[in-house]
Amino acid sequence: MGRITYYGHASFELNIDGFKILIDPWITNPLSPVKPEDIRDVDLIVVTHGHFDHVGDTVLIARNNPKSKIVGIFELASELGKRIGEDRVIGGNIGGPMIVGLGNLKIALTPATHSSPYGSPTGVVIIGDEARVYHAGDTGVTMDMRLIGEIYRPDIALLPIGGHFTMDHVEAAKAVELIRPKVVIPMHYGTFPVLYGDPLEFKRIVEDKCLPSKIVILKPGESYEFDFKTNIY
Repeated sequence: MGRITYYGHASFELNIDGFKILIDPWITNPLSPVKPEDIRDVDLIVVTHGHFDHVGDTVLIARNNPKSKIVGIFELASELGKRIGEDRVIGGNIGGPMIVGLGNLKIALTPATHSSPYGSPTGVVIIGDEARVYHAGDTGVTMDMRLIGEIYRPDIALLPIGGHFTMDHVEAAKAVELIRPKVVIPMHYGTFPVLYGDPLEFKRIVEDKCLPSKIVILKPGESYEFDFKTNIY
């Protein structure tokens, strides 16, 4: 049984195939119910791009979890490697999945329409035996999402809905239509007043479109359990 826990903003803890993975761990965000020091036994940290609200507490958590490694676009991984050691990072690029040395797990970086101070912004698909999980990072809606849906067939999609810097709830509903995952968890909303996206309105729009995806709205600190028993990519 896998589990995904929301820590607010775009930060998640993913327990999959017996491994603990953090995605965009800005644990000190205003909505988070935990502190970076509380995060232990981490195997992998995935960072989608170089903005402060996504790199977040990566370095501190990596130092507190010496067995963990960091995955990201090459330039961002290289920058983080200067802070914690080059042997602690796995830098890749958008394309075929990376093998990261954790069972059958693979990590695929995907296009995101955004900006980043280090390399290209990305989304990420985490491909495991229990599920395929797509974290879109910060992005607007893009036709690349149709390809992501067709190639990786994500079971769970974590989509930003806040607007201003990313998709809002209307555009994110279109993204659901393109990707067609089994489950969607909205993120990147409500952290600051400028992030106006409404998760309930997002859920209503998706349901009005009669899409097959289930919308799961998590409050910071809440978890969603899954066991899709998918075949590896």
